[in-house]
Amino acid sequence: MGTTGDLVQGAWLSAVDVDSEAEDVGLLQLLTSSHAVRRLDVPVATMLPAVLRQLLLPVVLDALGAPRSRREWGKRFERGRFSPEEADRLTDYLTGRYGSRFRLFDRERPFGQVAGLTALSGETKPSTLLVPSIASGNNVPLFSALSEADHLDLTSAQAALWLLHAQCWDTAAIKTGAVGDAQARAGKTVGNPTGPLGQLGVIVPIGRTLYETLLLNTPILPDGLDKADRPQWAWDERPASSGGKSPAGPEWSTRPAGGLLDLLTFQSRRIRLIREETGQGARVRQVIVCSGDRLAQTPETEPHTAWNHTAKPKPGQLARRPRRHVSGRAAWQGLGALLALALPEAGDGPYTSVLLRQIGALRADEVLAADFPLGVETFALEYGNQSAVVENAIADTLPLPVVSLVAADEWLRAALLECAEQADRTGRALDGLYADLRRAAGGEALPRDKGERPSTRLLHSVDAVMRRLLSGLRTIGDDYDLLETAQRAWELTLFEAAVREADTLLAAVPARAVVGRTEKVNGKEVVFRSGKATGVFRKRLNEILPLAAEARGVKDEDAAWV
Repeated sequence: MGTTGDLVQGAWLSAVDVDSEAEDVGLLQLLTSSHAVRRLDVPVATMLPAVLRQLLLPVVLDALGAPRSRREWGKRFERGRFSPEEADRLTDYLTGRYGSRFRLFDRERPFGQVAGLTALSGETKPSTLLVPSIASGNNVPLFSALSEADHLDLTSAQAALWLLHAQCWDTAAIKTGAVGDAQARAGKTVGNPTGPLGQLGVIVPIGRTLYETLLLNTPILPDGLDKADRPQWAWDERPASSGGKSPAGPEWSTRPAGGLLDLLTFQSRRIRLIREETGQGARVRQVIVCSGDRLAQTPETEPHTAWNHTAKPKPGQLARRPRRHVSGRAAWQGLGALLALALPEAGDGPYTSVLLRQIGALRADEVLAADFPLGVETFALEYGNQSAVVENAIADTLPLPVVSLVAADEWLRAALLECAEQADRTGRALDGLYADLRRAAGGEALPRDKGERPSTRLLHSVDAVMRRLLSGLRTIGDDYDLLETAQRAWELTLFEAAVREADTLLAAVPARAVVGRTEKVNGKEVVFRSGKATGVFRKRLNEILPLAAEARGVKDEDAAWV
């Protein structure tokens, strides 16, 4: 990347091509050859949305403009690559107009940083501050390989990636006070939120190539981009009324996003990487990370999240709030949110992302083929202790039939949601059996927040089958018979997995559970016996999985296992 850390020409992004060969490339080569790139290979999964939002998407959008109609979007998609004219415009953008803005160690305008940023204390911090999996300050993850006293020498490529990651996912709370920040008190700022993506459950549509992925993540804007909307590397071009400031960057403020480009490249932190020469070349060992702009609220135009919608919000409450992912749950268990194409008419409910709704509309207009192999990747960080530490990272990949996103075609969507709900209900029935067996043996039901539940093992055991089901249904077309066959196979698989777990639970029950015991529940005496618990579970399972019961020849819901 040279002494300036040239992100345009330097080889710092690991690209895996369609033949599964990896090569380190610069930003320009990555974009102009995106049709031959399958995916990016990044150190941690949460870097992918950071690179996509902070760099790739805004460069393409600003250089080429956003598509203004589904037809224009379709023409770009059908080409499968940037046209020669578009490639020339990207080249001019990155090497001519803004070439100097993509240098990591430029003295006047270092990329994604503030030149001359100085802490009020005059101190710098170890580069571990950029890496949430390494102990630094209040963030002390379990099993961290390094402590704050250890040095972490980041190469220019690593520093660039972690810089982008910090702007999106940095922890909240106390940050170093910077010279010139009016909010700093006693050398620090408090009350800082997490990076913008830390407040979302990130959803990224994925195509067969990086080019397709870029387009799938490009919103169609009938009026185009706002003329005052600029990415972070072009802040100085903003009109004063839009918050334009000095070339060093905008002042510290709480503000709404000025448009899509500003939202994607929002600078939630003021950062300076400090480059040192070592025996192994240039390294970043020290950094300064300070409070940046604070996003007033996540706009409803945010493309990469699903929402919790309230039909009748209370005074001061937003009608729509970003929906976060939950650790321990596979992405397919959240299909209800991914496929929620209509706003809830009453009460609270999920509403899927802008981009997934757009993909459904593109399929309805036959811009996208019914058998297009759409993928969806989900990302999140879970924070603890006032969001000042990272406790868990969430990342998952899910094949998703495009037809299920078409609002007018409910048959496939309803079937997928039913399959996911059956797994959830079967898990709850299994947990109910476990609780009843514990009571029959003289114990108490397991508290909700303690211990491992049999439903967790059940859902894990059927995870691969559900993913194969979703992948296979991407090519189903309008074959209703094939869908019923797939549903029956799914129910049988779920039934067999539930029986295995139930047999394991029954094998561990002591003999006294056969006699059981009587206890008061809500003022009534209830008898808990292993035989009764098994019968209740059997009945529930046959109700939840009717196709499996039919395939097994079960006519009476109290019939024995067959």
